[in-house]
Amino acid sequence: MKFASMLAAISYPAFANDNDAFIPEIWAQESLMILENNMVAANLVHRDFENQIAQFGDVVNTRRPSEFEAVRKTDTDAISVQDAISQNVAVPLNQHIHTSFIIKDGEETKGFQVLRDVYLEPAMLSIAQMIDEVVLGEAYQFLTLDNGAPNVVGQLGVAATKQTLIAVREQLNVNKCPQIGRNLIVCPSTEADLLAVDALISAEQVGDAGTALREASLGRRFGILHWMSQNTPNPIGTQIRAVGAVNLVAGYAAGTVTMTVDGLVAALVAGEYFVVAGDNTPQRVISSVGGATPTSVTFFPGLVNAVLNDAVITFTKSAAINLVAGYVSGYAKSLVIDGLTTAPKAGQLVTFQAGAGIKDNFSSVLTLDAPTTTKVSPNKPLSLALVDDDVVGMGPPGAYNLALHRNALALVTRPLAAPAAGTGALSFVASFNGLSMRVTITYDGTNQGHLVTCDMLLGVKVLDRRLGCVMLG
Repeated sequence: MKFASMLAAISYPAFANDNDAFIPEIWAQESLMILENNMVAANLVHRDFENQIAQFGDVVNTRRPSEFEAVRKTDTDAISVQDAISQNVAVPLNQHIHTSFIIKDGEETKGFQVLRDVYLEPAMLSIAQMIDEVVLGEAYQFLTLDNGAPNVVGQLGVAATKQTLIAVREQLNVNKCPQIGRNLIVCPSTEADLLAVDALISAEQVGDAGTALREASLGRRFGILHWMSQNTPNPIGTQIRAVGAVNLVAGYAAGTVTMTVDGLVAALVAGEYFVVAGDNTPQRVISSVGGATPTSVTFFPGLVNAVLNDAVITFTKSAAINLVAGYVSGYAKSLVIDGLTTAPKAGQLVTFQAGAGIKDNFSSVLTLDAPTTTKVSPNKPLSLALVDDDVVGMGPPGAYNLALHRNALALVTRPLAAPAAGTGALSFVASFNGLSMRVTITYDGTNQGHLVTCDMLLGVKVLDRRLGCVMLG
């Protein structure tokens, strides 16, 4: 255990009425241990940490690794010296995550070990879940590369197979992702699909003496280490708005961005999503022709797979911002919406748009702040302001599993300042292995108990889309 040496010197109180149970140093150090042991995605990305006090909204400058190019020379040539420049990436510390709870006076007779199990461990599990949701919500950023080209393998609603994993490897190879340090984080349903593939778990085929079968673990396959996280986006049961069909005898090839359609009896909304049978990748409406009876639709990023004439097109219901005052850039709480009769799903893709203009792209619905038909909480603050009636595009159902190298995505954390002296608060900030946790303990006279708040300050940022891809399922 990573924290063994750090915690060895800590003496846990085990007797009734032992006031050491409220020493914040102990709570903070133990919080970090529990937190790290329960995170999945956050342990697989680049972590940037410095022991420098920061506050919400501060911007941290992290680095995107340099790229070098091999050059030929002859005996008479001088060497070509390349600048070792790491590209700066600004990451705002715009996520202040916390869990607070009251330890009633009657509970104070219990030692720290008991209080840990009753209060601290569930509190850290909630923070670990939220951090993983924030990180894995960035999976949608990898649906396309910086040039707009699709960056996906597999199909929504179609079970992943051995060939799908090979396609992930191929996509990462094409992207020139380093072969060492590749990970694939899958949702429970995709893991179940893969564990049902005999070629991936059969001892005589994988040569692991039956470990994969006994442990229900895929481990390393095709040079990629596999992980399962319940927080991997897999929205199911999303609200469907309309169904139409492809209207071209010859069908359409991969790469198509405009199709003729029929069977639709309602105008299309720029910013809403759809999938076409046979392609089954998320497509976003850019514009349409035909008004209330659409005959053509232009979309992004374009078909990944060829589709046939009369292939069914399924549109996911979009919503709209429902606040006259709108929302400022950097807004970090729930958004009021309207237009839905079914609540958005946990992990569902969310984008924002005004007319043909994309305003804020690729967020994910948080689970812990339960979405409703009138409220949605993205996994990160807004990067641009929104106004009333801006379109809230809701992504189509299916699994969005994330394959990535550690340097594809950064999780940046900084310590929070302790409360001012004389305020009656006991506080301590523990930092280790790229994480920082503050624990503050005060007495709440109204609720007759000690108020414990565990919080941390962080930001997430995509460093390089080429170092990852999305495996649909």
